[in-house]
Amino acid sequence: MNGDEQLLRGRVYGRDHDDPDPGPKPGRTYAELVGGPLDGLLLDIHDWRTEEIDVGAALTTELGRWPGGRALYEPRPGEPRGRGPGVSCRFHHTGDAP
Repeated sequence: MNGDEQLLRGRVYGRDHDDPDPGPKPGRTYAELVGGPLDGLLLDIHDWRTEEIDVGAALTTELGRWPGGRALYEPRPGEPRGRGPGVSCRFHHTGDAP
């Protein structure tokens, strides 16, 4: 694991790297990002509807194939999804977009 990967692990996507508490907040629901440039980050999906979770996310990043582009993540069909706070599902990297 390189330095960038280690810096990202356990942090919530969208929080600044210099945030004194970049980790998950109690009572929130998260998807773990698996693979790709954002591997190991958590995505806050607390207020997402089921339909939104089913689609996944296109997340802006400087670390992907196109700096400033988007890393695409989505759940895998049939993978378990929990309800309530904590990490409830996993979004897997499916590609990058400009």
